[in-house]
Amino acid sequence: MARWIIITGLILIMIGIILHFAPWILKWFGRLPGDIRIETERYRIFIPIVSMILISIILTVIINFIKR
Repeated sequence: MARWIIITGLILIMIGIILHFAPWILKWFGRLPGDIRIETERYRIFIPIVSMILISIILTVIINFIKR
């Protein structure tokens, strides 16, 4: 269990470094067709439906690949 927490932490650190030094790499995230974005003068609503489905599929494939 501790090994997985350490690996997860290292992956999050790498993602953070990538986002800090190269933010344009994930600029597409949240702007896919199917993501709901409503902006008015008073408020903003953002519901990343398709982006979360894509992340879910990618994580499922990675986890299944690791387990086998």
